[in-house]
Amino acid sequence: MKTLEACYEIEFNKINFFERKTRITHPKTILTGPPKCGKSYLIFDYLSNFKSENYLYLDLSDLRNNKEEIAQNLALFVKQHPIKVLVIEEFEFDFEFPIVDSVIITTSQQKNLKGFKTLAINSLDFEEFLLHDNKHQNITNAFNHFFKYGNLPEIILIDENKKIKHIQDILKTFAHNLSNLEILRVLFEAIDEKKSVYQLFITLKNRIKISKDSFYALCKHYEHNRMLFFIEKYNQPKAVKKLYCYNHGFLSAISHTKKFKNEFTNMVFLELNNKYKEIYYLESIDFYIKSKKAIIFSIPFFNDMLIATIKKRVALQIKECEIKEVFIITIGNTQTFFIDTVKVEVRPFYEWALS
Repeated sequence: MKTLEACYEIEFNKINFFERKTRITHPKTILTGPPKCGKSYLIFDYLSNFKSENYLYLDLSDLRNNKEEIAQNLALFVKQHPIKVLVIEEFEFDFEFPIVDSVIITTSQQKNLKGFKTLAINSLDFEEFLLHDNKHQNITNAFNHFFKYGNLPEIILIDENKKIKHIQDILKTFAHNLSNLEILRVLFEAIDEKKSVYQLFITLKNRIKISKDSFYALCKHYEHNRMLFFIEKYNQPKAVKKLYCYNHGFLSAISHTKKFKNEFTNMVFLELNNKYKEIYYLESIDFYIKSKKAIIFSIPFFNDMLIATIKKRVALQIKECEIKEVFIITIGNTQTFFIDTVKVEVRPFYEWALS
């Protein structure tokens, strides 16, 4: 029982925890979400409410931990100790676990267990990032950092000259091998573009050997894990979808090619994704939120010369989609104008995200 004894000695009372909008509130919870989005720190925060002798924390991705030993001895070990909380990270549901007062699980699988609540975790939104960030003294600098390096919580703590390398290391760890890393590269290079999975497969096939079925299955896995998001065109489910990634900072870490508009739009999408369940795109319009009857444009560098084009695009949708709100998200512009009776608000990302 060497593994279980070592894990039982771990204490989390002294870990500094940064506030998140999401917390573990149910005693039996399954946490899902993409890599490095902060699932473990939510668990550390939860465990800080208990005495160390009352919880057992098992991370099955830790190379020091013998999974077979854990599976064979876990029930007996829990029975022999005053354990009220059992945590199993990176669980694949391939062995039975004892039920105690509280069981917290992280997993990449889609799993529903009776009596358990599933909690989906995303990376930091901009408001949470500001709560974490204590290095930048004004919101403009904080925004520049957020845009450049992305939304993973741990990136804030990394030295400036090591951030890109750290993001690359995260991707390498997740990919496991060079082929999967090339797959991620192809997918991230396509953010904010209308490309079918087949088109992405053709691009990938020119770089590595891979079957169509394998690639399709991997894309579906990434989508289930919310690493990738495939956004439908409203009322046209068979139309080509737009692709977004859970961390807008990945693209600049894998390529010297600058796609400023794509990364900015991905960042806008992630803010919307934290607030709304249904997000679509329309012809020549970045995002449509049906529940709010709102249109959102992502235009980093907006100017008055674009107003006529915007009016033309929106006019086609005002009646059909009963549009009530239009937002144009920019780097720093602020402005208001009307299209018929519909108000159009031009706002900087940092102001819009915090509103």
